[in-house]
Formats: sequence, structure tokens, C-alpha cells
Amino acid sequence: MKAVLSKRGTYFRLIAYLKPYKSRLIAGVACMLLASLFSVAPPWLLKNMVDDVLIAKKTGLLNLLAAGIVLLFLGKAVATYGHQYLMSWVGQKAVMDIRIAFYDHMQRMSLRYLYGKRVGELVSRLTNDSRAVQELLTNVLVDLVVHGTTFVAVIIFLFFLNWRLMLVTSAVLPFTAWMLDKASKKLRAVGHEIQEQMARLSAVAQEALSAVRIVRSFATEDEELNRFREQNRRHFSAMLRGTQIRAVLSGAVEVTLIAALALILWLGGRDVVRGHSTPGELIAFLGYLGLLVQPVRVLSHIVSQVQQGLAAAERIFEVTDLATDVPLPAFPVVIERLEGRIDFEDVSFAYEDERWVLLDVNLAVEPGEKVAIVGPTGAGKSTIADLILRFYDVQKGRILIDGRDVRELDLKVLRRQIGVVPQDPILLKGSIAFNIAYGCPQASMEDIHRAAYVAGVHDFILSLPKGYDTEIGERGVTLSGGQRQRIAIARAIVRDPRIIIMDEATSSLDAAVEQRIQESMAKAMEGRTALVIAHRLSTVRHADRIVVLEDGRIIEVGDHAALIARHGLYERLYSLQFGDRRAVHR
Repeated sequence: MKAVLSKRGTYFRLIAYLKPYKSRLIAGVACMLLASLFSVAPPWLLKNMVDDVLIAKKTGLLNLLAAGIVLLFLGKAVATYGHQYLMSWVGQKAVMDIRIAFYDHMQRMSLRYLYGKRVGELVSRLTNDSRAVQELLTNVLVDLVVHGTTFVAVIIFLFFLNWRLMLVTSAVLPFTAWMLDKASKKLRAVGHEIQEQMARLSAVAQEALSAVRIVRSFATEDEELNRFREQNRRHFSAMLRGTQIRAVLSGAVEVTLIAALALILWLGGRDVVRGHSTPGELIAFLGYLGLLVQPVRVLSHIVSQVQQGLAAAERIFEVTDLATDVPLPAFPVVIERLEGRIDFEDVSFAYEDERWVLLDVNLAVEPGEKVAIVGPTGAGKSTIADLILRFYDVQKGRILIDGRDVRELDLKVLRRQIGVVPQDPILLKGSIAFNIAYGCPQASMEDIHRAAYVAGVHDFILSLPKGYDTEIGERGVTLSGGQRQRIAIARAIVRDPRIIIMDEATSSLDAAVEQRIQESMAKAMEGRTALVIAHRLSTVRHADRIVVLEDGRIIEVGDHAALIARHGLYERLYSLQFGDRRAVHR
């Protein structure tokens, strides 16, 4: 019962995506009905041709019947064009809306969910599954209406021509319906498996191509090829099982109908010989039986397409139905211009239940203050930045920006006033100017140049053949680490943020490049509240305050000199990095 309700729910949800285009949908359905009616008229004209022209010698009907056949097929051609165009338009628009809804939902999901999923699998649902839904809403819907109408119309004509022969034919239909029902259940399960295996195939390819440097560095091309080959084989097996079921179903239906046709030919021939019916009626009856074969064959194939399309739709809705664990406030507070004050009040946070990454953290950052956050790996440093940006919500306590809980604020307005420079800056395929102005469409070229100058990358960009119009490769692979980092700094400050977060911004750079980046960072932080999250302590010596984290707790706070004098964790970390003999090792 639950599965039936789920199926009905999926039907209704797909129909809801068609409602905005109901006028074109109605016109398309009307064209489909006309095309079906035009297609069932020729056998009736053939009956008149045999009985009234060939046998009764009414030659006056000959011209009328010939012209009628031409007009029927002309009308059918026009109606067919109409429904193919209109239904394709409606189906494409509906699927476009589904894709947009899916993508928009993914943009709103928390990082906890996105990091727990394989990107390739989500992309597969966005592409492959939506393609199957598109097939369901266009070709399948057209076939269902056209051939369904043809089927009903043919049955009516058959009863009108010879109800006794039609009763014999009707005995076959329940058996055909039984076969369709049995096959549909298997095809639905296979449809789920096909889409799942395709998603996994996409995920394997996505992972290998995204990590191509690692793959080549460790010479694991053969291992990755074997993973892809194995997943490809599983997808092939799933597709083959679906093909086998469809082939058996189609063949069984066709054999059943042909056997019925042979029986009808034998019984109908006896009626004509005995004078119970005319030759034209028998020919028309057989003609309509011939027309019946195609709708039944198509409808049997539609069963599999419907099941696969519904399976794909369920996979899409399965994701869009997930509630984000970072819910948007019903009435968000908009702070047009931040002052830049940040407060952590008794904050505790865990990615998994009770496995605390931060525990009872209290921290107040004044507007314009430069605060560094340091500590061993896994201490929770980067988590603090993620919580300020509200990538996650805290389980205990609260985080305030300018005195307001971040859970009350308009997230887009908040994030547009926070500049972030990550450890591994991701640049997008496009020009350097596009990457610097990313997320700030109102930025002028003067703004872009000014941000690049502050980041210390302006002269380098001008030295390139196309300057700011120079195209960079995907993820910025055509630039060095230092160049990418400086462009990331320019991207963070082009919007003139009130808060800037440097998250391990120099950890992967050599000492010479690090020194130049530090100069760029210092310029970028002027006049702004700044959080510098660092593992390399050379970047934090001149901070107003240094916050030392260990096991998710703040254990020390002070400036560089005060923390060295305290002989605590900060001094030990500093000594390990710089070999300072003044440190006391315990």
C-alpha cells in the first residue's frame, strides 16, 4: 500500500510541474487526440471501398473515398506535428524546472550533507535521472495518449463491426493486462537499479578525473580503469536485465495477439462464407486488428519507460525532499552594513553526535580587530570559520554578528560582507577578471584593478598577453600556488567586506612566496575585522590577539610576546616550527 501511495505521489508531483504550461499541454493533448482519430479512419474507408465500390459498383464514391484518404493523412500529419512540438516544449520546460529546483536545493543543503555524498552521484541525478524524467514527460506521455486513444477507438470500431468476433478478441486482453502488470513490477525495480548504477559510474569517473594529479603521481591509472570497468560492467548488467524483461514482454504480447488474429481470420472467414457478414466488414475488422497490434506493443514498452521514469523521479525527489540542517529564518534580519563584531557564547559543535569539535568556546572579536586562531591539527580552527559563515549550525550556545544571532540573519546579505581566503583557493574556468569579481557582479574594472593591486597581483596580471582577460584553466591549474592565492585574496576584498577570514592561506606555500602573500594579507586586512586561521605561526606574530585551541577548547589568549612568556602550548608549537631554544619542552 505504501509503495502504491508513493507511486501516486510521484505521479501528482510530476503533474504539478506541468500545470504552469497547461494551455500548451491542453493544445498538445487535443492534437494527439485528433491524430489518433485520423489514424483509425482508413480501415472504415477500406470497408466502404470493398462493399460499396468493388462489390456494389457505386463508382461515384470512388473519388470521394480517394480524396478522403488524402485529407485524413494530411490532417494526421498536421496534428502529429502539433502534438510533437507542443509536448516536447512542455516536457522540456517541466524538466528544466525540475533541474533548477534540484540544483537550487543542493545550493541550500549544508556542507554536512554535501561532503557526505559523492559529487558524481548528485550530478548523475541532475543529468541522467532528469533525462529519464524528460523522456517520461515527452515521448512516453505522447505515446500513452496517442496509442491509448487509438486503442480505445479501435476497440469501439471492432464492437460496431462484429461484436461476436470482438468477444473472442476480448478474451485475450485480460491475459495481456496480467502480463503487463507482472512485468511492470520487475521493470520498476530494474529501473531503480539502472539509475543507481549509472550514478555510481558517474561518481567513479568524477572522482578519478578530479584527482587526476594524484592518480598520475601514484601511477594508479590501471587501478582506476579497473574500478571504472567494474562499475561499467554492473551498469551493463542492469541495462541487460531491463532489455531482457522488455523483450520477453513485447514478444509475449505480440505472439498472443497474432494467435488471436489467426483465430479471428478463421472465424470471420466462416461468417463471410455463410453470409453473416460482408467481405468489407471482415477486411475492416482485420485492418483494425492490425492497428491494434502497434498500440498494444507500444503500451507494453511504455510500461518499462514509465517505471524507469518514475524511478528516476523518485531519486530526484528523494534529494529535494531532504530538509537542510541549516534552515533559513522565516523573517530574516538584514544588516546592510556590518560593523564587524563577532561573539561566540558557550559554543559547542559536533559533526557527529556528541563527538565535540568545539566545546564551550567563548570569544569576542571587536570591529577592526586582527585575531589569529592557532592550534594543533584537528583542534577545530577551520570549524570556527565555517560556523561564522553558517555552513553549519551549533548544537549549543550561539554565534552573534553585530549582536544578532547568525541564525536570524539573511544569509546572502551576511556572506556578501565576509571575505574568505581558503587554504586551497578554487578558481573557476574563465578570465582572471571574472574570477576576481566572482560573487560581486556590480564590481567595475576599477574595483577589480584596485583589489588586485592590494593583493599584490596587479603587475603579474598586466604582464600576461591578455591581461585581465586571460583565461585560466579549470580550478586555476595554469597558475602557480602563490598566484592563485593572491587572486583569491583579490576576490575576497573586491566586495569591500567588513569581515575577512584567512583560513590557512599560506600553509602550502614556500617561505619566499609566503612572505609576499603575508604582505598582501596585511594590506587586505586593513580597516576590517580579520580572523587568521593558521598552522604556520609566522603569519600570526603581528595579530592583535592570538587564540590557542586544543581539543576544541580555548586554552590560551594573548599577543605573541605574552604567549611566549607564558611557556604554554603556543610556545611549544612556536619552538617546534622555528627551533627557538628559549622554549621549555615538557
